Amino acid sequence: MFMTADEVADMTGYVRPKEQVRWLEAERFGYVLDSDGKPKVLRQVVIARLGGHAERKKGPELRL
Repeated sequence: MFMTADEVADMTGYVRPKEQVRWLEAERFGYVLDSDGKPKVLRQVVIARLGGHAERKKGPELRL
């Protein structure tokens, strides 16, 4: 789901939301703002962007 506020701060190197948004835009990471103006970043997007593979939840298997 979404990265924690600490993870966003660690990734961007900034604590203030305004600076985090500026960094995210410069690096072209997608985000949405919550009601407090803090950026919310999807964990899967960051993992995929950095060359990793996001873990997918396994659903029920159909066995025939």
